[in-house]
Amino acid sequence: MSKELTIIDKDYTQWVEDLSVRYRQSQIKAAVRVNRELLKYYWELGRDIEEMHVEERWGQSVIKNLSVDLQLKNPNSTGLSRTNIYYAKKFYLLYSQYLKIVPQVVGQLEDGNASQSVEDSPGVVPQSVGQLEEMLFSIPWGHHRYLIDKYGTEPEKAFFYVKKTMKEGWSRDVLLNFMDAGLYEREGKALTNFTRTLPDETSDLAQELTKDPYNFAFAGITQPYNEQILKDALLANISQFLLELGTGFAYVGKEYRLQIGKKEKFIDLLFYNLNLSCYVVIEVKIGEFDFQDLGQLSGYVVACNHILKKEGRDNPTIGLLICRQKDSLLAQYALEGSNLPLGISEYELSKLYPEKVEGTIPTIEEIEARLGNEDKK
Repeated sequence: MSKELTIIDKDYTQWVEDLSVRYRQSQIKAAVRVNRELLKYYWELGRDIEEMHVEERWGQSVIKNLSVDLQLKNPNSTGLSRTNIYYAKKFYLLYSQYLKIVPQVVGQLEDGNASQSVEDSPGVVPQSVGQLEEMLFSIPWGHHRYLIDKYGTEPEKAFFYVKKTMKEGWSRDVLLNFMDAGLYEREGKALTNFTRTLPDETSDLAQELTKDPYNFAFAGITQPYNEQILKDALLANISQFLLELGTGFAYVGKEYRLQIGKKEKFIDLLFYNLNLSCYVVIEVKIGEFDFQDLGQLSGYVVACNHILKKEGRDNPTIGLLICRQKDSLLAQYALEGSNLPLGISEYELSKLYPEKVEGTIPTIEEIEARLGNEDKK
């Protein structure tokens, strides 16, 4: 009887590990290729339905008949249901109407000659065939169906989420979360002085990483709170907090201690952004913004530059104040008075209950009294 040989050689073990990684990578690449070809097929199917005017020629039931006939011809298919065919039509309608502003790109897309990769750009409109292919054909069909349902007549918003999904690698649940939270309306909307205080190559990226307001509903706060409770709740849900902050944020510490001369100072929340290569100081205020709030934040930013920032590795520290409410004009004046890169945003707790529940929900005594009064009528 043969005996299995156990090989413990380091080179062999490493080779097995490399082969396993390459196998998983090949599976991923194969899945991406299949998804890309499937989306191209749906695009062409939707285009045919529109350009051939099939519903006008053969009646409204033609989509149902088409699904049946296609499945008879392709008995092992799983993507030719009547629902998917309708989505293919909507898929083409949604994006083709938007791409009419760049007809030369549409023509190249339909020729299938796309090859360039997407480059980061602040605009949603792709500037090349490669961008179109990467954006439209690289994310899963299930993601597209959700986007079609919500933004079926708003291609600019749909393109925004397509680009974010591709860039960030969002799962379907993450995409739905940001759609529900209105990321399109919030991203890059913080009041900042970045264009004046940061180099051109980083100011746009820094601005894009801000939001206004930040959605802290995940913190689960449902009763009156103070700043400590809010910060504890944010860190208790650190994964969701980092997701809300955006790409590249790494958590460094809470109440981060800085020794400045003979005094100790504590930063509310300290992060490092890998994309910007800089520390990000975040101060959270549960009240309305005032001038002195920015003064404190500025002091922390300067201290980080002196104590934590490493020459040749880190860019200048950025400060972000997240408050419950702000007067935009007051905030703008405060930012104009600083040469440090600072931003001011609001936050919202959509699940926060009224501070005084009494009078909102009737008590047992109030219900009994009301019923007693009705009996007397």
